[in-house]
Amino acid sequence: MATSAEVSPFSGFRARAEALDREDGLRHLRDEFHIPTKADVKRNTLLAGDRSNDAHVDETTPCTYLCGNSLGVQPKRTAARIQQYLATWATQGVQGHFKPLEDSPLPTWLDADHRAAKMMAPIVGAEETEVAVMQTLTANLHLLMSAFYRPNPNGRHKIILESKAFPSDHFAVLSQIRHHGLSPETSMVTIESPFAEDPIISTYDIQALISKHAADTALILLPGIQYYTGQLLDIPTITAYARKHGIFIIWDLAHAAGNVTLSLHDWDVDAAVWCTYKYLNGGPGCIGGAFVHSRNSLITTPVLDGEPEPEQSYGHRLSGWWGNEKGTRFQMETKFHPAKGAAGFQISNPSVLDITSLCASLELFELAGGMAPLREKSKRLTAFLEECLAQMSEDAKKLFRTITPSDPNQRGSQLSLLLMDGLLDVTMHGLQEHGIIVDERKPNVVRVAPAPIYNNFNDCVAFVEAFETSLVAAQAAKLNK
Repeated sequence: MATSAEVSPFSGFRARAEALDREDGLRHLRDEFHIPTKADVKRNTLLAGDRSNDAHVDETTPCTYLCGNSLGVQPKRTAARIQQYLATWATQGVQGHFKPLEDSPLPTWLDADHRAAKMMAPIVGAEETEVAVMQTLTANLHLLMSAFYRPNPNGRHKIILESKAFPSDHFAVLSQIRHHGLSPETSMVTIESPFAEDPIISTYDIQALISKHAADTALILLPGIQYYTGQLLDIPTITAYARKHGIFIIWDLAHAAGNVTLSLHDWDVDAAVWCTYKYLNGGPGCIGGAFVHSRNSLITTPVLDGEPEPEQSYGHRLSGWWGNEKGTRFQMETKFHPAKGAAGFQISNPSVLDITSLCASLELFELAGGMAPLREKSKRLTAFLEECLAQMSEDAKKLFRTITPSDPNQRGSQLSLLLMDGLLDVTMHGLQEHGIIVDERKPNVVRVAPAPIYNNFNDCVAFVEAFETSLVAAQAAKLNK
């Protein structure tokens, strides 16, 4: 008698996935993460207690977690690093700011942000001094816009952004325009896809809009990867085009940092911001990052004994204690001596707890050998996921379409699946019942993100098997209403 595995249309893909996982040179990294079990995601308690409702679920079987584009899973070493931080605080008190401990891998609290910037710089392709680990994503965006958005109502005053950018980017742009006494109706320009049925925006579309508004545009804000479609924009080409027209450009890399290879310095990017809780696995709401190209953080007037004129020496950046040069920071003088590089854009002392959590994950990126091998695995994962989706039944395939670019070089680790109307809720419920964790975007999109640092090829097969069953069930429920 044939087994269910033998008659499954995905049995061949299961065998291929197992072979690919065995050959994967990064497979050891999966063991460095806590992947919730199927029982974990069904419980309503932190720990296993009464198992009457989940006794049929294997406590040790991991769920299929494909949601690193929203929140990465926890590295196992995070708890150890945080315990070391807590032990330092408990045994050293305020001395933890300056006193290195021989038996701890952690830097002093004074140097924690510098260490994090040093570890982060290779991930975004930057010089060490061009990166600051500070604040959170939208706060950093406001800090950079306050420094580099200097509108002239009679000259350059517009901000160009993508029409379907993440809402927080819209909020930031609207408030910055209003802060300068301008109107969004005249000072905000949005990039639209020319085709209603296709949300992808081409480089040509972006360049055309830049050309149209070049004379009165002061700033461009674009996502490195569009969160809804998963499209990877051509950062170097668009950056060069903006700079050719004398327009300062900021990139929101929330979905790109730790996901795709970046070369911000070599691409001559003006500035960028990102979060660290998605592909970088820092933890929910973890500290953010910012990039300021070295040419945009120059201190043009020597800072010696007196306080320089701000606009002549270090631009319009907002100033704070932690942006002050480290050597004079604790002299408690009221003369601001800006730190060199992106560090001079810092405001307050950063959360060492956050940085400790983030650096635990960044250690794993170093173990992976950097972004290049992770990016190559990511391309293989999404290509394999596409193959699995193509193997679904015709009845299931007609219920959705992929809106992420098919070219692996134009996307990151995410495929966005646009469902027919009225299927999302039941489909998501079905996936959850199968122990599949993915992200939804109302009204009709399922975002699937196999993160190469901990996901494997078997995860792709598990998702598609459950997706087909759940999607067909959703359609049946819709027809029976």
